[in-house]
Amino acid sequence: MTDTTALLVQLRALLALTQTEEQIARIRVGQARTAAVRRELEQNAQHAAERSTAIADQLRELGGVADVVTPALGRLGALVKGALEQAEPIDEALLQDLQLEHQLLDRATYLKVLADTAGKPEVKALAERLVTAHSATVEWLTVVLAEQALGGPAALVATPLQRVAGGATKLANLPVRFAADTVNRAVGTAQHAVGTAQHAGEQAGGTVNGVVGGAVHKAGAFTGAVRETLAVGRLASLRRAERIAEREGDTAAAEAVAATRRELGDLTADELPITGYDSMSTAQIAGAVKELDDPQQVNAIIRYEEAHKARSSVVSVVQTRLAALAKEAVGVPE
Repeated sequence: MTDTTALLVQLRALLALTQTEEQIARIRVGQARTAAVRRELEQNAQHAAERSTAIADQLRELGGVADVVTPALGRLGALVKGALEQAEPIDEALLQDLQLEHQLLDRATYLKVLADTAGKPEVKALAERLVTAHSATVEWLTVVLAEQALGGPAALVATPLQRVAGGATKLANLPVRFAADTVNRAVGTAQHAVGTAQHAGEQAGGTVNGVVGGAVHKAGAFTGAVRETLAVGRLASLRRAERIAEREGDTAAAEAVAATRRELGDLTADELPITGYDSMSTAQIAGAVKELDDPQQVNAIIRYEEAHKARSSVVSVVQTRLAALAKEAVGVPE
């Protein structure tokens, strides 16, 4: 008689993981950016539930004890994961989703070989079904993560807590980076002035003091302004820092802050890469966005649309373009 112990072990493990997968898909439904993505996630959850049933049926056919504890643990694990990941940036949550799918794929592949060796064609057929499903999900999550890397996410949006977690480091580093660049420029100016003063004598020394003092004062003004305005709001602080840099003639710093502001979704129609965007129809936008090859520009359109008109049809067509760029970035064929 064929020993089915190894098959039972893998089937039980797959059942627990698939239950977790189902619950995670249901959690992600609430993070879907568009109705199309929401439907896809709902289908994923339904298909995971069907796979769970098929795995449980196969367990029973092999003489395994009916398992009610493992599925419950799988659901509990997903709920715990959903709670814990609220303190993480969304890319970390998605990487954990991808890790789960890789584990499911690897176990399904292993189960396929075990079933083939044991002469269990029905188990092998189930394993092949699982391999196909998890391969597709791995590809989808890989593309979603690529969208995130390109400036997204497009398919999924972060929860408020995940946005805070993801933005905290960036915002914390902003004034430090801004101040450091300014101080470096001030020190460079001061050193140049000191060199000049050494050749000009004591009279030039007074000028040096003025240059150094003015440079340091400017650096302090930038730093103080950024620190002060960060306390009253993220976007307001960036706008104010940008205005200060422009007023002081620091073009590089102004553009750096403006880029951060745009990255966070604070754009005007004039800053969009598509001229006359506000007067365009969905079909016109779909045609125009296909000409964009810069992911940051595509993502800027998504952020602007969501902040102003929130047309789901427009978000969907723009998201499709970003997904195409993401697939190209990770080498996934269209």
